[in-house]
Amino acid sequence: MKSKSAPADREISGPFDISEVSAVQPFIDLGAIKVTPRTGLQLRLDIEESTKRLVSATFDIDGSTLHVQVFAAPRTEGLWNEIREQVAAQVVKQGGTAEHVVGPFGPEVRGAVPTADGTKRAVRFVGVDGPKWFLRGVISGPAADAGLPAESVEDVFRSIVVNRGSEPLPPRELLTLRVPPQPGTIA
Repeated sequence: MKSKSAPADREISGPFDISEVSAVQPFIDLGAIKVTPRTGLQLRLDIEESTKRLVSATFDIDGSTLHVQVFAAPRTEGLWNEIREQVAAQVVKQGGTAEHVVGPFGPEVRGAVPTADGTKRAVRFVGVDGPKWFLRGVISGPAADAGLPAESVEDVFRSIVVNRGSEPLPPRELLTLRVPPQPGTIA
């Protein structure tokens, strides 16, 4: 059995399952994920061209970027330990560097990926196995460089609430994201 990878205090300090948070807390509702709004946070939704489906959300804050996706996962097994190995291998295959380190969310991959102009860009791949879901984040910008302040990006990742839903889905299936309702509309 593949063990789950998550901070020991995940239920208290996040990322959270929808069952672990108060319904009255303000959120930006993106369907399968909700995030606490904060000053300076900018959101972009990423659409898969072939299907026109929302596949991920990208948050910009304090000069750094957090790109997140959420997947269905087995109830008792985790995905991050296996996916982390695949991520590191893919980064190296593309000509980058990758190392396994322990960060604030547990094991993560830190490295550098090649860019179009021939330089390399620092990245951090973080993941958390929750109850029947897996949340993956890719951090770039100053927060990806070891030793530089990353609290604001890490706080955004920690504030994410996953709404897995009850429908049966195969492991690794992307959970459905949606455009948040406009202010003033009734959800």
